[in-house]
Amino acid sequence: MYKKLRTLQTINELGAVLIVRLENAEVAERVAEAAIAGGFRAIEITLSIPGAVEVIRRLSARHGANGVAIGAGTVLDEHSAYECIRAGAEFLVSPQLNPAMIRTANRYQIPTISGAYTPTELVNSAEAGADILKLFPTEAGGIPYAKSVLAPLAHLPIMPAGGVTVQNVGEWFAAGVAGVAVGSYVTKAWQPDGDFTRVTKAAEEFLSAVAEARR
Repeated sequence: MYKKLRTLQTINELGAVLIVRLENAEVAERVAEAAIAGGFRAIEITLSIPGAVEVIRRLSARHGANGVAIGAGTVLDEHSAYECIRAGAEFLVSPQLNPAMIRTANRYQIPTISGAYTPTELVNSAEAGADILKLFPTEAGGIPYAKSVLAPLAHLPIMPAGGVTVQNVGEWFAAGVAGVAVGSYVTKAWQPDGDFTRVTKAAEEFLSAVAEARR
């Protein structure tokens, strides 16, 4: 199977991407490892983390052959896109429509998840060649907004980023989203006492909820 299709299939089969946006590289890497142990197969490491590219490089080297797609998030320009691809990123995520990122990714056959909010932005992102449309930010409109947008745009692969929980993930899929992106519920589960096995447990719980919602 072509590499790009394999990555998209990984994301589609799981129905979820984990967003790792934390204060430093060491914690981000430990969280990613714990989440992988909990079943996540698509991990976004945001470039807002100092040393993020090296985290992507190490995680890709360790887990790429095992069907885990390590991606880069908060990719804001063509240079960052190419640097992440060179480090082994298997998908790129931006918070907004970024044609330069999409062009670079398509040049090297790397899937893109492009941020958009309004119907115009969503359609423009699809026309620019994005593979998945990241509905962002989602906290303001939430599930009702997603449902309204998807009524005329049900053919678009829309993935909300933010505001998705174990309790409401079923409502998101009922609204018509193609997948979901989650962050703090999983990535900060260790914070009460520094126990990273809590991240693994949170990952398992979230993915179980996603699987149940998609039945």
